[in-house]
Amino acid sequence: MKNRLCTGYALALAACWLASPAAHAGDAASQQAATVSAASSTTAPASSKIGGAALILAADGRGQPRIVAATALGGLELYALDGKRLGATPAGEAAAVDVAYGVPLGKGTATVVAALDGSSHSLRLFRFADDRLDEVGARPIALGFAAEGLCLYRHPFDGALHVFVVGDGGEIDQLAVYATADGMLDARQVRRIGVPSPLVQCAVDAAAGHVYASEEEVGIWRFNADPEAEIAAVLVDSPRGGHIDEEVGGLAIHDGGPGSRWLIASNASAGTLNVYDLERDAAFVASAAVAARDGSRVDEPGLLHATSVAVGRRYPHGVLLVADEDGPDVKSIAIEALAAAIGASPGRAPAARAGAPAVPAVTALAETAPVASYGDAADDPAIWAHPTQPGRSLIVATDKKAGLYVYDMQGRVKQFLPDGKMNNVDLRDGFRLGGDTVTLVAASNRTDKTIALYRLDPEAGLVEVADGPQPTGMLDPYGLCMYRSARSGETYVFVNGDDTVMRQWRLVDAGNGRVRTELVRELAFDSQTEGCVADDETGVLYVGEEDVALWKLSAEPNGGDDKVAVDRIEANPALKDDIEGMGLYDLGDGRGYIVVSSQGNDTYAVYRREGAQEYLGSFRVVADPARGIDGISETDGLEVSSRNLGPGLEHGAMVAQDGRNVMPVENQNYKIVSWKAIADALGLEVRDP
Repeated sequence: MKNRLCTGYALALAACWLASPAAHAGDAASQQAATVSAASSTTAPASSKIGGAALILAADGRGQPRIVAATALGGLELYALDGKRLGATPAGEAAAVDVAYGVPLGKGTATVVAALDGSSHSLRLFRFADDRLDEVGARPIALGFAAEGLCLYRHPFDGALHVFVVGDGGEIDQLAVYATADGMLDARQVRRIGVPSPLVQCAVDAAAGHVYASEEEVGIWRFNADPEAEIAAVLVDSPRGGHIDEEVGGLAIHDGGPGSRWLIASNASAGTLNVYDLERDAAFVASAAVAARDGSRVDEPGLLHATSVAVGRRYPHGVLLVADEDGPDVKSIAIEALAAAIGASPGRAPAARAGAPAVPAVTALAETAPVASYGDAADDPAIWAHPTQPGRSLIVATDKKAGLYVYDMQGRVKQFLPDGKMNNVDLRDGFRLGGDTVTLVAASNRTDKTIALYRLDPEAGLVEVADGPQPTGMLDPYGLCMYRSARSGETYVFVNGDDTVMRQWRLVDAGNGRVRTELVRELAFDSQTEGCVADDETGVLYVGEEDVALWKLSAEPNGGDDKVAVDRIEANPALKDDIEGMGLYDLGDGRGYIVVSSQGNDTYAVYRREGAQEYLGSFRVVADPARGIDGISETDGLEVSSRNLGPGLEHGAMVAQDGRNVMPVENQNYKIVSWKAIADALGLEVRDP
């Protein structure tokens, strides 16, 4: 069968079938599975029940590795690597466990064990130190469903700890863990994905950013671990035409470096372990049966856990833990023994990466209420700074399926105008209208293909001032930015659309408190453009040709067609198409920064405003789970201001559209990021209030 992808948050509604490139390698499937023998087994738990288990490595390099096992009402039992039982910790009805290292806690870091409590259907968090498990969860974190398995994931952008929990009803919950002010740990739901039937376990391939989940009678799913990415779920193996007999159980990841990266799955009904090659799209490699030290075969391997680093002399390439309900015990298998059984190399675990992320990360200070429209709806914001009371500054933003919003700087809705499919918006102070000086707002209205015009009043909000419909002559106008010429004092609006044309109009007082447009210029590009921003002081217009370059050219109506590339996608690895929203941070005296959204990798590129306009670096916006604000992904429009916008935003802000609004999953919205945070991350300047 050909690969078919399932996307969206309800996989239960998707009809996806087998996608493994080795789905029909019947010759491999028909081979007799080799047998791999356990090197050791734990003693039977006091409760006579075994769930999941995890290996706890010595974080300081001096202690001994330990096995922690979920033993139902026996709680969490601790074992030496040779299987000797060392003690137990109450944890309700413990069903599954996993471990993470270097988790920020209090004034330091900790080795954290996450466990599922089946009696309260909650997630519980423990610190492991000195052969003790001490609960450090601020509370039992209620899940709201019958959980079966869990796996932990460290986000590569900021190191945040995420927990995936899979449930009996097909739930896949992703939670972000964070430290509280009183030195405890808490967690917040980021998103929920659903499949139609019970799930057993999950495992994280951190190198690729994938999570694998076993749906018992359906097969093994793969999806993106980053909540700001498309789910892009794929069924990599299945009982129907694949290499699973009837049911799939536990999962584990072995990362032995290039050529030795595997997904290991319990083919429970066949009593074997299936091994898949992660570097070949999880193609099936081989199967192996599991035997105890006395030679007896494990009839139904249960939940799995693997570590790929050396664990003493017995496990130089890592160890695989297999829960055996019939034991009941946990069997330890040397990775090199499994490799020998399937005719593969165990490889060697790559060294842990250290240091700061390649792209600095910041968090948003606030976020707006979601737009009312579903799907891809929010698009572009503009920022208005109150001249005397910064805390009363406003954001004007589009819902490109419905109209215009006005938000305060805390993100609360002040006004909504259902005036059409408004795609992009911009504003300028200082427009003379009927003897008054007003703030003029322009937006591209895709409903009637016009330029919508408003004045912005701090009390009344947006008041429509267009002198009748102001047509663009475009089939689908959407990109828009405004320009106020320092040379002439005139105000202009630029609009581009679904072709390669950009047009410039002068905005003029039509009398009776109304504004009309006068076409003054037409520009052409080689391919699609949308984002643009004009520098009023220098008279330069910046335009993003989405798949090509960031261009600059004259913003004056008689400026001609000549344009110069500030940067090209093909020349800068930090840029990944599309180039979308852009804004300008003004330091005064012609100095400052240009900020551009690199939509394809969820980052923001910063260029110097003056001189050679060199690229200064990129940043991304990540989640702040303590405040419940997620990161930003797939930004369409953004705006930047260096004005004082109120508490926390004294040096200005970036407001950016968020293409995937999670924590929890809601309609799209806009995130408000302090410029001070951006400046600190990249070593940039700020403008004093």
